[in-house]
Amino acid sequence: MVISVPRLVIAAPSSGSGKTTVATGLMAAFASRGLAVSPHKVGPDYIDPGYHSLAAGRVGRNLDAYLCGAELVAPLFAHGARGCDVAVVEGVMGLYDGAAGEGELASTAHVAKLLRAPVVLVVDASSQSRSVAALVHGFASWDPEVRVAGVILNKVGSERHEVMLREALDESGVPVLGVLRRARQVGTPSRHLGLVPVAERRAEAVEAVGAMASLVREGCDLDALLAVARGAPSLSGAAWDVAGVVACGASSPAPPLPETGGSAPRPPYRPERPRPQAPDGLVGAGLSSHEPAKPKAPLVAVAGGPAFTFSYAEHAELLAAAGAEVITFDPLHDEQLPDGTAGLAIGGGFPEVYAAELSANEPLRKAIAELAFSGAPVAAECAGLLYLSRELDGQPMCGVLDTTARMDERLTLGYRDAVAVSDSVLAVAGTRMRGHEFHRTVVEPGAGAAPAWGLHAPERRVEGFVQQGVHASYVHTHWASAPGVARRFVERCRTS
Repeated sequence: MVISVPRLVIAAPSSGSGKTTVATGLMAAFASRGLAVSPHKVGPDYIDPGYHSLAAGRVGRNLDAYLCGAELVAPLFAHGARGCDVAVVEGVMGLYDGAAGEGELASTAHVAKLLRAPVVLVVDASSQSRSVAALVHGFASWDPEVRVAGVILNKVGSERHEVMLREALDESGVPVLGVLRRARQVGTPSRHLGLVPVAERRAEAVEAVGAMASLVREGCDLDALLAVARGAPSLSGAAWDVAGVVACGASSPAPPLPETGGSAPRPPYRPERPRPQAPDGLVGAGLSSHEPAKPKAPLVAVAGGPAFTFSYAEHAELLAAAGAEVITFDPLHDEQLPDGTAGLAIGGGFPEVYAAELSANEPLRKAIAELAFSGAPVAAECAGLLYLSRELDGQPMCGVLDTTARMDERLTLGYRDAVAVSDSVLAVAGTRMRGHEFHRTVVEPGAGAAPAWGLHAPERRVEGFVQQGVHASYVHTHWASAPGVARRFVERCRTS
């Protein structure tokens, strides 16, 4: 199979250069031309894809060579970009910054090479003139396998400043594809973990994305950028097939990854229900008594809304492919779980911002506790861990776990190589998965009698909780790397 979707990567020399503004604005600008735009983000970040979804009108997806393995980057890209006219991939940190101590692994450059995608470098030019040429030349020549096809100059102060920058870059041989003025500001507020998610400020986010699109349209050569994307060579290989990987997966998670190995709110994901079976002895209306009975689809409730915005799109797709009906609920407003809930998934987000409101929804807290104590499967990551605790910053939570949670000044951030310590609804003991931590909270104690994971870096420790059907941990994982996780979870939902 040949993957021939036009594509480009928006990168930068460092964080804070304007990648998100340019990438999001470019997605929206292309979409306003009637193009079907596929939005992607390098790395584990959940927040930027929410703005990408708003800009492109299509779910934002992550491409992470650490979490999923390098071999899945192109297939996942093709899965997300199927049927699209162009794909825009926003990079992470600086172009060549990868997982700590792992060389280029999971860097923007690594993903660009895996996708054979041209790179457009966004440069903060606010404090330089001729030196910009040396900077761009260095990035363009550092790795001959990375093609820097152009540069967008950000925070340019004046027409004279622009002339100086353009003259310098003429010598570098890298074309200028856009110039954005310093005076133009786009309202995307941040807090302790980055941008405020779209779900928490949708009206303002719509306005901000519109401003980004206007900024890019006015300052960038969209035709030239589209030509760069269309110049990307074809990739060989097949798109990731969610049904296929679940059907081939075992009931336990997939083998460990080799050593080298969130979004705008979405409506409830409702896969097609199994066909009804004819009563015994009856054949009619397209139903046959000889058809094997299909198991009823267990309902998996997924926490959403402003407090729980961190989720990879592939997780819901995998659950549905494994036979579940997946419905989103909002713990801030819904007082009961969806009728018939057999399993619960609570991903990441910002429960610390909404602790009082979550605590005030006592009926739902009690319903979740009852479900968990009944032995039903519950998968909770980071924010979900906090929500299942006894309390968060003094506010009562669900009380499923005998632990307390609070905000902390220290940021915990980084990739994790994790090994399952205890058998759980997600994994058998000894299963290795790669994950990511990103939080400014702590739970005390940090692990239960049956911990979820053993972590090996940056220090050796156990963390998380496995009790009855609950698997709760700070570690975010990407289930596309081990589709057997979803199948195992859904099977437990059927039998618990």
